[in-house]
Amino acid sequence: MSGRSMRALVIPPGGPSEVLALEERPMPAPGRGEVRVKVVASGVNRADVLQRRGLYPAPPGAVADIPGLEFSGEVDALGAGVTGWRPGDRVMGICAGGAYADHVIAHGRELIPVPATLDTVSAAAVPEAFLTAWDAMHLQGGLQAGQRVLIHAVASGVGTAALQLARASGAVTLGTSRSADKLERCVAMGLDVAIDTGRGELVKAVKAAAPDGVDLILDLVGAAYLTANIRSLRVGGSLICIGLLGGASAEFPLGLVLSRRLRVQGTVLRSRPLEEKIGLAQRFSREVIPLFERGALAPVIDQVFPVEAVVEAHAMMESNQTFGKLVLAWS
Repeated sequence: MSGRSMRALVIPPGGPSEVLALEERPMPAPGRGEVRVKVVASGVNRADVLQRRGLYPAPPGAVADIPGLEFSGEVDALGAGVTGWRPGDRVMGICAGGAYADHVIAHGRELIPVPATLDTVSAAAVPEAFLTAWDAMHLQGGLQAGQRVLIHAVASGVGTAALQLARASGAVTLGTSRSADKLERCVAMGLDVAIDTGRGELVKAVKAAAPDGVDLILDLVGAAYLTANIRSLRVGGSLICIGLLGGASAEFPLGLVLSRRLRVQGTVLRSRPLEEKIGLAQRFSREVIPLFERGALAPVIDQVFPVEAVVEAHAMMESNQTFGKLVLAWS
């Protein structure tokens, strides 16, 4: 640790779950291969809310009482052996915890350059949403041009990222929400088929647009949609589950999975080994950052809060009224 200090939003031990305390912490020093980033903004994710409530603890090796999975800022200090970065470079990235602080340590090879088309605050809304969506749809799901992808919770941060990525790849997009207003906004972004799950039966709506079923489903809901998801896939289709907002347990229609040769896969970024995260970040930098530079992709931000308003930001996240991402700004 250096003699300086940093500010961090900390989960107080034994304190009320709605509180995150702004505290001074020792300034961390980067180790070999690491970079210290002066954080300009931190993305807000549902995982942060769950961690604050004691329902989603940080994985081993991650800071336990400072939540936060994504950040943007400027390179502040370099550890031994770091190449490719200089102090002042604008960067963004993901971490297993600790992003709710005005400085964070990250492996140098895991950092991603901020596209020239984005301001640094807006960049905090990119890493978790776009890495998650791109990895799930393209690397895990193999989405191709002309295929049909169903994106649940399409108005969420991950959903709006997935919508843009799918359109950029030439896929046909179907998206769900329980809000007609949110769906209208997604249609304005290019969503091909809007499905209001508060108005009717999901499988019927999917089959009306894609009689043979969809090729790929990106699911943030989980158990509540499991059977409908299986019934909505074409023969040989894939379901990629990245969230469990609708529960973690459900009856599994295994007969349909076998007879229709379906693939069901789960994925998460937070607990992956460092080398996997590095590989993902470097490939993302090569293949996806140019799409931001060309204007094909941009984060959708509902609201930017000052860090002092983190309680309000979490309350907004829990209200499920957001469209896109929430961000905390450190200045």
